[in-house]
Amino acid sequence: MAPAVILVARRGGEGGEQRAVAEELMTWSVVNDGDGLPRIILTEPGGSSAEVLLYGGQVISWKNDKREELLFMSSKAVLKAHKAIRGGVPICFPQFGNLGSLEQHGFARNRLWALDSCPSPLPPSRSNSSVDLILKSTDEDLKTWPRSFELRLRIILGPGKLTLIPRVRNMDNKAFSFTFAMRNYLSVSDVSEVRVEGLETLDYFDNLMKGERFTEQADAITFDGEVDRVYLSTPAKIAIIDHEKKRTLVLKKGGLPDSVVWNPWEKKAKALPDFGDDDYKSMLCVDSAAIENPIILKPREEWKGWEELSIVSSSYCSGQLDPRKVLYG
Repeated sequence: MAPAVILVARRGGEGGEQRAVAEELMTWSVVNDGDGLPRIILTEPGGSSAEVLLYGGQVISWKNDKREELLFMSSKAVLKAHKAIRGGVPICFPQFGNLGSLEQHGFARNRLWALDSCPSPLPPSRSNSSVDLILKSTDEDLKTWPRSFELRLRIILGPGKLTLIPRVRNMDNKAFSFTFAMRNYLSVSDVSEVRVEGLETLDYFDNLMKGERFTEQADAITFDGEVDRVYLSTPAKIAIIDHEKKRTLVLKKGGLPDSVVWNPWEKKAKALPDFGDDDYKSMLCVDSAAIENPIILKPREEWKGWEELSIVSSSYCSGQLDPRKVLYG
């Protein structure tokens, strides 16, 4: 089945009239491969691409201009409706993990989103491609979480960058609170050769120690066993240095003060039904999150966060990249 190509039109000019800017924007396509999960394909002139499922509003692929996959997808991931998809960038809302009465990581990742017909305007760009999605509370959701909301997500693909901008609006007549995360399943060559920098000296909750609070003592986070930590009050920039692939992935973020670092390692990987036994070696989650202090919205108030994932060629071990410059330069 040939994909349908849709030219994007944006609002612009006085009076809110539609101004077609297709000549300045990339096209994107909607593809249905027969699995019942329509996906949006984003491309940009430099050759990179991204795939987004309407199910979960979830980015499931991000490839660079060399067609190398930058996100991890479990070898046993279940791409079916009503099942959480193990990989890509799941949206955790209105609850992270089991910090509440809802299903693990909330229900947003297990709902069918829609294309947003009324997105906020974007400045025109010749090098970026974007799509806007929306999730609204349903009668089913209101039974388990009785708060009316609109959750919007803008996904922007640019040369060497992937940006996600979530917004939550309180459509209810009373205030509500929520926790939130964008769970970034990153593809790495060998997790035991990866370093995460930017989280040193910070406090974290260790979920392997019943959520006890500790202070990070190492000058960088390295991996030789299971890790499940929520780092608190984290900086706006974190570097994930992959020695073997000679590249560094830089995570920038705003409105999301916490960062979750997770790898299940061998024993837990074998216990997870949707996770390959050896998949833990080639993945690492470094999330943008708001967990310690839930976000509180009054009626009609809106919260906005953002994250940007970008790739820097070369790596610290090559002697060509100083991680300090990546983080603070």
